[in-house]
Amino acid sequence: MHKPTTTLYWDYGGLGQDRAISNACVSVVLTMLECMFDYERVSSQPTPSRIHELQQRVQRMQGSAISRSLESVPGLSGVIQLRTGEAYAVDSPSLAMALAAGPSQAGEWIGIVGAPDLGLEAAAGFGIDLERTVVVPRPGELWLSVTAGLLDVASMVIVKPPVPASAQQAERLKARLRMKDAALVCWGEWPRSEATLTLTESSWHGLGRGHGRLTARSVVVSVRQGGAVRRIQLWLPGLDQQIAELDHVVVPLAMAQAG
Repeated sequence: MHKPTTTLYWDYGGLGQDRAISNACVSVVLTMLECMFDYERVSSQPTPSRIHELQQRVQRMQGSAISRSLESVPGLSGVIQLRTGEAYAVDSPSLAMALAAGPSQAGEWIGIVGAPDLGLEAAAGFGIDLERTVVVPRPGELWLSVTAGLLDVASMVIVKPPVPASAQQAERLKARLRMKDAALVCWGEWPRSEATLTLTESSWHGLGRGHGRLTARSVVVSVRQGGAVRRIQLWLPGLDQQIAELDHVVVPLAMAQAG
């Protein structure tokens, strides 16, 4: 198989926005097809799941899909229900990866734009399938066109704009989200987002009296949606490296042994 993640680079030069988006779509589709097939063992009989997946990609590029709910990891099911056609804002890479983990584990493609500091090893630890992830770490001023292009083939795109998005840019991209049956997660502020998730408290667990290692992280997530604000305690992640609602206290090993 090819490497589990693919970094795309392209230069639009003086091309117009529509043509730039079209070129981005072609580049992404070709890259995804390269990732999907092992050229040393190409089968003449594609599996039904592959055929269905390609059919979904064609429908998305034609803009014929409708809004739907996206999968969430069990620990986030009571926090937020993601839907295609909507944009969400988060203030940390941990929240962005946690939101993307559910769709990724369900077989959706994920795009990551403008976040060179987002570690792929950490993304895999959250449950993101790197073989279904397309990464464009440094799109520069073309971040909006690159993001719009990825929406043709990825069900969720994480983007970290180099500058705050304007209301006009957000509205144009939201129309494309609805057309392409995809969701956007912005690492940063996003105008008129469906929901905004922020970390208000964070504590690491596992260290004893000057020794040990970090094994779990408890956080408080503030969810602002529709004018209401909720605060939810989560393990991000817990001792089992899973995301879950916090319903008990982790006692460091050294303290437990001391009674």
